[in-house]
Amino acid sequence: MVRIIVEISKYLLLLLMVFFTLETFMVLKRKNEEARRRIMRKQIVLMLFFNFTAYLVMFLQTYSLNMIFMYLGTILYILVVQGLYRLIYRKASLILLNAMCMLLSVGFVIQSRLSLDNALKQLIIVSAATLLSFVVPVIVRKVKLVKDLTWLYGIAGVLLLGAVFLYSEVYQGANLSLEFNGISFQFSEFVKITFVFFVAGMLQKNLSFRRIVLATVFAAVHVGILVLSTDLGAALIYFITYVVMLYVATRKVRYALAGLGCGALAAVAAYRLFAHVQVRVSIWRNPFADPQRTGYQIIQALFGICAGGWFGTGLYQGSPDLIPLASEDSTFAAICEEMGVLFAICLLLLCMGMYLLLVNISMKMSKPFYKLIAIGLSTEYAFQVFLTVGGATKFIPLTGVTLPLVSYGGSSVVCTILMLAIIQGLYILREDEGEQFEEKQRQKNAEDKRRKNGPDDWNRPGPGGGNAPQDDEFSRRIEEQTEKSLNW
Repeated sequence: MVRIIVEISKYLLLLLMVFFTLETFMVLKRKNEEARRRIMRKQIVLMLFFNFTAYLVMFLQTYSLNMIFMYLGTILYILVVQGLYRLIYRKASLILLNAMCMLLSVGFVIQSRLSLDNALKQLIIVSAATLLSFVVPVIVRKVKLVKDLTWLYGIAGVLLLGAVFLYSEVYQGANLSLEFNGISFQFSEFVKITFVFFVAGMLQKNLSFRRIVLATVFAAVHVGILVLSTDLGAALIYFITYVVMLYVATRKVRYALAGLGCGALAAVAAYRLFAHVQVRVSIWRNPFADPQRTGYQIIQALFGICAGGWFGTGLYQGSPDLIPLASEDSTFAAICEEMGVLFAICLLLLCMGMYLLLVNISMKMSKPFYKLIAIGLSTEYAFQVFLTVGGATKFIPLTGVTLPLVSYGGSSVVCTILMLAIIQGLYILREDEGEQFEEKQRQKNAEDKRRKNGPDDWNRPGPGGGNAPQDDEFSRRIEEQTEKSLNW
């Protein structure tokens, strides 16, 4: 009987994921607010049913009370977060919130399958990080000082990365984290945020060649420290993010091409200078040359993906625990094995949908600083997904980065939740600007109507009823940009 339930659950979980993903893209097309809200309510129901099905199957396989506690904790988290956002931030992007909760749900399910203890820890970390993140939108909206702390962001990032390089212990061939009282902090994750704020601050106004060179040098210092720490995945994320932000700020293709050219030269130099880079490339080219040692992780990941097929083996019917670092770097392969390649494709499409949501928000920002922050954070998210999936499928060499919100890892999931909270703050800020603009337009229309229908002396210049003063050129341009962004 249990076997039948497991077999049916494979297809049910896939269908729920397909519908949820389709609804995410449908929201992007809908203009009617009521239709969008109906879709988002439907997504919550799909999410709850997904968790119920997955944890029911896993409980029938294990009969563990902790599995019930994990399920109840997950449901409580979803309901509380949904309720608090609607109560505190009524202008927040609920579709972005739904996508975050669904990715976390998939992560909780696969982590519960691999290690229930790790899943419970992840749930606690996620809950604490989410509570902390509720203050972030307030800071983004109210504290204008964040735009003026450019050098503080840059210096703090360099110091934190330098501390990890100098004082951390080597883990899996890289200097990744510092430990305090038994708790590890991977500062390269948190510096992702300060790095984006630094670059946005440098490129928000003055785009002189000198300032661009200065920003490039400081960005290169960040990347260089990460390369010396052999944290190549993070180094790639930082580099690509800077190139994208530089192009968006300047809109000059030559800067992007120059950045990519320098990156290619740096990659060749790293390959020549660092033995660990040569090892990773050789593993990528032919993992079967040393299947029991260096190539074991990628071989097991590929075997897991092939074993799962299109529909997966079903929860607790495969062997994802044989994949090294299945909870962290190779989570995508574990998902493919037990939940199927089609489910994994839907997961990737959901990640893409979230990226499009983030880009949409960035395009609607009228101020360069906030626009650059949004595009920088969204680039970091998207490229991290690419590195993780590309490494697990042997499309690119392994880089050792996690799948955001899905893989196990305290620093990674906390950083991602804070990044999404910043994006939510920007979205709310944009909604505030939109309301102010619409109110101003209503007042202007009412005034025009009064002038049109009023006495003749209203149209005469003078203190008693003259023409309303014209907005200066700067205000006019801001209004035009705002109107365009609202209709993007």
